Amino acid sequence: MSTLSLRGVQKKFNKTEVIKSVDLDVEHGEFVVFVGPSGCGKSTLLRMLAGLEQVSDGAIAIDGKDVTGMMPLERGVAMVFQSYALYPHMSVFDNIGFGLRIQGMPKAQRREKVLEAARILKLEPLLERKPKQLSGGQRQRVAIGRAIVKSPKIFLFDEPLSNLDAELRVQMRLEIARLHTELGATMIYVTHDQVEAMTLADKIVVLRDGLVEQVGKPIELYENPDNLFVAGFIGSPKMNFVAGTVKSVAGNVAVISSAGFSATPISVDLRDGVATEGQVVTLGFRPEHCDLGPGGAVGKVKVTEQLGNLSYLYVDMAGGSAVTVEQRRLTDIRPGDSVNVVPEPAHVMAFDDMGKRL
Repeated sequence: MSTLSLRGVQKKFNKTEVIKSVDLDVEHGEFVVFVGPSGCGKSTLLRMLAGLEQVSDGAIAIDGKDVTGMMPLERGVAMVFQSYALYPHMSVFDNIGFGLRIQGMPKAQRREKVLEAARILKLEPLLERKPKQLSGGQRQRVAIGRAIVKSPKIFLFDEPLSNLDAELRVQMRLEIARLHTELGATMIYVTHDQVEAMTLADKIVVLRDGLVEQVGKPIELYENPDNLFVAGFIGSPKMNFVAGTVKSVAGNVAVISSAGFSATPISVDLRDGVATEGQVVTLGFRPEHCDLGPGGAVGKVKVTEQLGNLSYLYVDMAGGSAVTVEQRRLTDIRPGDSVNVVPEPAHVMAFDDMGKRL
């Protein structure tokens, strides 16, 4: 069983606190993705798991064993970096098996492991080629093969697809998903890409300023964010936010008006917090949860994006808010046109002035 546990993990560079007391549990076979804005600490946290950065405080355990002070080779992890870092003078075969050769593994056993990794990654026809004869996606597969032959307890990926073009990213994303299914291994993956996080992860960890904002399944974070930051970070295009004022509260339902956005007050189901009459809040709703129709607030279309199967309208509302409306079809609406925006009340969320979900 390859489990991972972090308790009170911190990292300081001199007086700068980069990771601030992170607690996290990863189960055997889970695919966990770290996401967050640049500088949030996700790559630093991954390097601490690998043993490439020392832990300032707290403990890291793999399979229940404390590995906090262990060297990288002693931890049973393998890391795939953003750069391929292949030896240009070596063949694909030798690049994959180089680490095993350094460890002194017998040639026959080494060959068996390299061939098995090549089979899994569909690299068999390329084993005699040099890195310069490979595409970007093939080079990244070689780098992953180098990790596979180590038979690690946990795979660590640090933005492995960021150097690839759009088409190769899609192809490699599918390859990594297939690899996870075939190996059944525990994988920790760092990315800033929304699509990678939502499609690959069993569990997403959202980080901000060295703290964990929320942990959960992709669809849970998308549909039920704990706070304004997670709501705005998860999803592309991002969630719409408009200002509102609570008019009345009955049980777990608040009636909220939004000047210049909604023609009529919106009834919002409260999930956790308590709202009070007169309270200033932020209303959030996703582009697919608002439509155009009579009775909505008036806005002017600023930009129209036609993507074939759907369209995005970027609308400036009369009250000063800017919202994005998704239309699951092509549209003949053009910039400068006036539209009436109608949010779906069942999908509207409310957040207090500290960003906490109400």
